[in-house]
Amino acid sequence: MYSFANEITGYVGFEGRGFIDKPLYSNQKDNSLSTSINLEYFHDFEEVNESIVASIFARKDSSADGRDHIDISELYWWKAYENFELYIGARKVFWGVTETSHLVDVINSSDSVENVDGEDKLGQPMISLLYEQDWGTVELFALLGFREPTYLGAKDRLRSELLVDKDSTSYESSQEEKHIDFAVRYSHVLGDMDLGLIYFNGTSRNATYSKISVNNEDILQAHYNQVQIFGGDFQLTKGDFLWKLEATHSKPRSDSSYYSQVGGFEYTFVGLADSNADLGIFAEYQYDERDYAFGQNDLAIGTRFVLNDTQSTEFLAAITQDLDNKTKFISVEASRRLTDTWSIESELRIFSTVGSDDSLYELREDDYLQVVLKRYF
Repeated sequence: MYSFANEITGYVGFEGRGFIDKPLYSNQKDNSLSTSINLEYFHDFEEVNESIVASIFARKDSSADGRDHIDISELYWWKAYENFELYIGARKVFWGVTETSHLVDVINSSDSVENVDGEDKLGQPMISLLYEQDWGTVELFALLGFREPTYLGAKDRLRSELLVDKDSTSYESSQEEKHIDFAVRYSHVLGDMDLGLIYFNGTSRNATYSKISVNNEDILQAHYNQVQIFGGDFQLTKGDFLWKLEATHSKPRSDSSYYSQVGGFEYTFVGLADSNADLGIFAEYQYDERDYAFGQNDLAIGTRFVLNDTQSTEFLAAITQDLDNKTKFISVEASRRLTDTWSIESELRIFSTVGSDDSLYELREDDYLQVVLKRYF
C-alpha cells in the first residue's frame, strides 16, 4: 500500500528597477518593470522514501529584451536506500560558506540576466549519488551537459558595451555543450568545524570573452574552457564568532593554473539591547592570482540585522573595496513579510569611483534601486 503527498507552491513577483544615472550605451532603457512566476511541485511516495520535485521560473520584462526567459530550475527524481540517496534530473546544488563570494559553488551556471551578484542559478541536468557514514558524506556527480546562461540584450542595463552573441559561443571541448562533466564533494563535521572538499572536471561555469566582428558589427564571443578545480570550504564556530574560508586551485587545460580564496569572520550580537534582534558584522578578504579577475585583491565589510519578528524582517549591507584602486561596490538588501501571502524585498547596488582598469568599469553608471512585491500561494 502506497501513500502519496502532493504539494504545489510558488509565488508571483512584481519588480520595479530604477537607475539613478542615464545609460552609457545607446538603446538602453532608464527603468524597467517585470513580472515573474515561480512554481514548485513536490510529490512524495511516503512508504518507499521516494519523491519527484519540479520547479519552473519565468520572467517577462518591459524592455522585451534579454531578461525575458523561462528556466526549468529543478525536475528530478529522488530515491533513498539504506546507505545512499540517488538523484536523477535537473537540480540546483549550492556549496559554500562565505558571504561575498562562493568559489566552491561550481555545479550550476549563473542565471546572469537575473542579478549581478551571481546568486541566481540555472538548473543542471545530472545523475548524483550521496553516501553518508560516520566518517563523512560523499557526493558523486555526473553532469549531463552544460547550461549556457542567457545574456542581456541591447535595451538592458547592467550589460557590457558590446553585446554577447550566444550564436557565436565557442568551447574548448569538441563535444561543446554536450560534454559530460564530473564532480565530487566530501563533507564532514569535526567538532566545531564544518569541512568540505571538492573536485570538478569539465566545462568551466565562467566564460572568457573576446571581441570579434560578425556582419561588420563588433560583438563579444563567449568561450568556455575545460578546467579542473580542487577546492575546500571551512567554517569554524567559536561562541558568537563564525570563521569562514573558501579556496580553490583551478587548472585550465590550455592556460596557466591559478589560486583563489575568500575568507573572514562574522560576529553576532545576539539579543541586541535585550531585544529579539540579532546584529551581525562581517569582514572578508578576496584574492585571485589573475590580475583581471573580480575580487583579485578586495576587502569587504558588512552588517546583517535580523529582527526575529513575526514579519521575518532582515537587512544586509556590505561594501567591497578594491585595494588596488578606488573602486567600491555597495550592496544593501532588505526583506519583510507584509501578510501571510505577501512580502516585499528591495536591493540597492552602487558602483562607486570605478577605475578604468576594473572589471566593473562598464557598469559604472548603472547604480540602481529595485523593489519586488511577491504574492505566495
